[in-house]
Amino acid sequence: MGRSAAFFDLDKTVIAKSSALAFGRPFYRDGLITRRDVVKSAYAQLMFRLGGTDEQTMAKTRDYLATLCKGWQVEQVRQIVAETLHELINPYVYAEAAALIEEHQAAGRDVVLVSASGEEMVRPIGALLGVTDVIATRMGVVDGRYSGEVEFYAAGPSKVDAVSELATERGYDLADSYAYSDSYSDRPLLECVGHPTVVNPDRQLRKLAVENAWPVLEFRHPVPLGRRLRERPAVPVAAAALGVGVGVAIGIAWYGRHRRTRASASQG
Repeated sequence: MGRSAAFFDLDKTVIAKSSALAFGRPFYRDGLITRRDVVKSAYAQLMFRLGGTDEQTMAKTRDYLATLCKGWQVEQVRQIVAETLHELINPYVYAEAAALIEEHQAAGRDVVLVSASGEEMVRPIGALLGVTDVIATRMGVVDGRYSGEVEFYAAGPSKVDAVSELATERGYDLADSYAYSDSYSDRPLLECVGHPTVVNPDRQLRKLAVENAWPVLEFRHPVPLGRRLRERPAVPVAAAALGVGVGVAIGIAWYGRHRRTRASASQG
């Protein structure tokens, strides 16, 4: 028997929002995103949501987002994430997820965040949770700027490729490992381990979980990490019985709608 690990999807599984939704506002504020990008990115996100498990749709979404990010300074993105992480992400970490991560770590398992969002976002979020291992989308970089190429797109079957490679490198026994996700697009990830669990599942994933008798968890308590540590024990997991990357488009679209709503309110 080899070592075992626990693989966690990020958005709506560990945190109660899209990671890129959170960073969409400062990206807009710092001029990385224009109003024109809002409409085009919203369409790209819609296509992914409607057919995200289709290989062609994934490829189109990946290529569009790579083009959107082309020319951005990597250091600027990292700085935005660092400056806004505790404000935009920390309050939205599910207490149940944080407790579950700690349980796996206490049991001696490595915990790995696996997300289609960019590594520049995912790695700092992992550090916030005490998780050092991440599998995330990696963008090509030339002279400190994104080149418009994607080195690795952490979505669908590609997540399994990266998980399998890491398992071989570290000697993980995937049959004795765990995976958690909210999205049907992560079916390959869930099926590659011996202990799959769905969290806040979408309709397709809930149906799949019922068909396969997979555990279904409902996480409902996003709590700032500092407060959760002060008020232990957190919400019991058993009681719950519960940018750069794909989510950036919905963040841009949300921010555009938010601005229009505020403008309408002020005019009224």
